[in-house]
Amino acid sequence: MRFLALLGCLALCALPSFAQTPKKKVLAIGAVKGFQHDATTHGLATIWKIGQESGLWDTYIRTDTQLLTKQKLPNNAKTLGYFDAVVFYTTGELDMNDAQKSDLLSFVKEDGKGFIGVHSAADTFYQWPEYGEMLGGYFDHHPWNTFQAPVLVEDPSSPIVKHFPAEFAIQDEIYQFKNYSRDRVRVLMRLDPKKLDLKNPRVHRADGDFAVAWMRNFGKGRVFYSTLGHTESSWNRPDVQKMWLEAMRWALGLSEADATPRPLPAK
Repeated sequence: MRFLALLGCLALCALPSFAQTPKKKVLAIGAVKGFQHDATTHGLATIWKIGQESGLWDTYIRTDTQLLTKQKLPNNAKTLGYFDAVVFYTTGELDMNDAQKSDLLSFVKEDGKGFIGVHSAADTFYQWPEYGEMLGGYFDHHPWNTFQAPVLVEDPSSPIVKHFPAEFAIQDEIYQFKNYSRDRVRVLMRLDPKKLDLKNPRVHRADGDFAVAWMRNFGKGRVFYSTLGHTESSWNRPDVQKMWLEAMRWALGLSEADATPRPLPAK
């Protein structure tokens, strides 16, 4: 019995010290109206797992958009007022009416809550421009498909990415973006253009600015997005899981980081 008690103590002691804070509530949406991503389940389950292991948040995973409202729902259903952040790993024009869309924007902008966009969250709601403004940009193809992406850490002072080396490679699918401006977002990581095939006909950006992760303040709220997450192997990397942990902490208001927009660094 003493041995079992010791094992239990060791397991608990392995949790981060900040696990003592009251748990936040996160609504994770995996709704799809477009391309099907095989890693959606794995990714959202990883968000759930990180929340459980850190003790910082509980994750409610849904494949529908019913709870994205401030209106009272039947059958004791939770609504946006119950949650502290929303995660999207989504595609296409989701089933949300105008009132729901207004409620989600208000949830972030006026209520000061968090929004976390995963990979194809940027391939969502092209017909709702305010969504793209909140997120910071829209998908505009993935020129190199899934490849060993050469990543530069642009903001090593940020707690979200400071644990990465200055340069690293990752097997993932990196988007390029339209309706994206560094006047609105603080880029944390980007691709190294010197290591890319810029003659690829699907490359649409002449400036070589291919963001991998960014953050922004949106009204009173906090928004984080990363194009990482197309592959299960990406989700399994401890350094990437650490990124999502720190991004969630920031979006939930549990840590501080500078989200001031900055221009593309000089070559």
